[in-house]
Amino acid sequence: MTTEDIIIYLFCYVDDRMRDIRKVPQSLLYPSEVVTIGILFALKGGRFRAFYRWLRRDYAYLFGRLPDRTTLIDQLAQYQHLCDRLLEPSSLLTVTDSYPIELIFPIREGRSKQQIGKKNKDKGRWSIGIKMCWIINTYGRVVGWKWTTMNRPDQDFHPLIEQLNEESIVLSDLGFRCADGIPNNLKLCAKGTWNDRMVVETVFSLLTVICNAKRMYQRVTRHIDAHLAYLAAMFNACLGLFHQLHPDADPFKLSIAEFSL
Repeated sequence: MTTEDIIIYLFCYVDDRMRDIRKVPQSLLYPSEVVTIGILFALKGGRFRAFYRWLRRDYAYLFGRLPDRTTLIDQLAQYQHLCDRLLEPSSLLTVTDSYPIELIFPIREGRSKQQIGKKNKDKGRWSIGIKMCWIINTYGRVVGWKWTTMNRPDQDFHPLIEQLNEESIVLSDLGFRCADGIPNNLKLCAKGTWNDRMVVETVFSLLTVICNAKRMYQRVTRHIDAHLAYLAAMFNACLGLFHQLHPDADPFKLSIAEFSL
């Protein structure tokens, strides 16, 4: 697939779910166009300034009139709530885990009073950033997400799990245990048991390899929220498009590599 094909497919997928959202008269872009750009940014990864140069130089003709970079950043934050329309329903069994994301190098710790990221170890090395939690259904689609700073324990994500109390049993590793108790629908799984949980490891590996999601460059909370919202929407959209384009594929197959930018 060419990059142009990927952009068109993603726009059609998003627009089908946002037909009732009206365009603001003063805006240059329709909401579905803004969400598509946010998904493209989440898929490509890296810094937004470089992404904007790439988009304006090579593919601006697909979006009519692109606003300037700072206006587009504000619009991405403004429309991030529309990404909830791309979240998928839960299944009887769902899986959860946390995913550390680095914001700055450890040597830069304390240089600014506005730093959001906190220090903790990730894969044996010190890192400063945040951690994201996804809940994944049986087909590998994102059901819900939340984030906190990297120094916080995984039990901070219990409220997210409790939202599915009447709908799903959520499988997790022992990192989600808590002395004060756990949600009724959370099942802690010891290492080597319930291999169904490995789907979340596959999902996170795709984020790392395809989307370069292990590192983010946002420094403001609302833009971190937006990036993570578009990241979840991007994964569901790409996975949905994969199965639309390959109807004979195993419904449990996880693949977004052909949409890599």
